[in-house]
Amino acid sequence: MTTTKKPARSGAAALPSERRTHLVELAGELFAEKGFRATTVREIADAAGILSGSLYHHFDSKESIGDEILSGFLDDVLAGYRQAVHDTEDPRAAIEQIVRSSTATLSRHRAALTMLQNDWTYFSAQPRFAYLRKAMKEIEQIWVDQLERGKQTGQFRADVDARLIYRLLRDVLWIPTSWRQSRGPAWSTEQIVEGFLRLLFDGISAPTG
Repeated sequence: MTTTKKPARSGAAALPSERRTHLVELAGELFAEKGFRATTVREIADAAGILSGSLYHHFDSKESIGDEILSGFLDDVLAGYRQAVHDTEDPRAAIEQIVRSSTATLSRHRAALTMLQNDWTYFSAQPRFAYLRKAMKEIEQIWVDQLERGKQTGQFRADVDARLIYRLLRDVLWIPTSWRQSRGPAWSTEQIVEGFLRLLFDGISAPTG
């Protein structure tokens, strides 16, 4: 008699991955709330309802969790940036696509962004996280290149300091990630993007006759 082998249950196979993802999300929330250095492995395990030792079945250290959160964030950011400059030779169109990509990415990685803002000094000093500086330099260079190209084509003012403008725009882009916790009007991602682009390209001064 021939027996038919039953296929593996996809749910069972996916369970370890789902549990790992859940642990990363919990850890990210704690890192963002308390700070990376102040958060202990025990606190992460308690939040997940498991023993500290069980956490080490998935990660060899707290730094491994932080690494997964931050590298995933920066990979996502850079993928959007690289695609933007690949899709068009028009610097204004590229910047618009970068802004849209950045806003969507930041909304998906709030914990990672908060970690970078709060613990950049710590992370940037650790050899394990050396890729952070490299990624941030690439992000900055993409912005600067597009701003400089826009100056050359006459789309942007010739007296624009590209690196200064990048720093200002970067920080403005990061701010809305904290609005979710604040009281007041709630704007959609699209409304934030449109408001940012209007301010960037049109300013707030009314046209004069």
